[in-house]
Amino acid sequence: MKTFRKWTYIFLLMVLITCTQESKKDSANSMNDINDIAASVEALNNAMVNPENALFEDIIMEELSYGHSSGNVQNKEEFIDDLINGSFDFLEVGISDQTIDIIGQTAVVRHILSAKSAKEGAPVEIRIGVFLVFQNQNGQWKLLARQAFKL
Repeated sequence: MKTFRKWTYIFLLMVLITCTQESKKDSANSMNDINDIAASVEALNNAMVNPENALFEDIIMEELSYGHSSGNVQNKEEFIDDLINGSFDFLEVGISDQTIDIIGQTAVVRHILSAKSAKEGAPVEIRIGVFLVFQNQNGQWKLLARQAFKL
């Protein structure tokens, strides 16, 4: 009986060690994903300041739903066209208070966006809350949805 107990303790100890190692691996993967998502957010903000069609292809899904704080909602084509050809021009974009939560292949990002911009040449300062949803597609985090709201 003592041998059985001894092997039971050894087995339980091995299970605990394995679980701890898996938890560390998951944690490392989560940190890599968080860094990748943060890089995607930064790439999106940079593309808003220097809009080029090719920049958006790598970071935005075809099914994009892009909501503005005004209530206007655009699809991918409308969003890109508006940035490239519209009367609103982002000059500088910064974010603060960012949080990233990952649930499977989906990530929820929240932050405060501050921007210096121009509308038809007149300066405009923006400070809004932003809620983003990213989805992992073949190892790359792409924007699926965005909703801005007034603070």
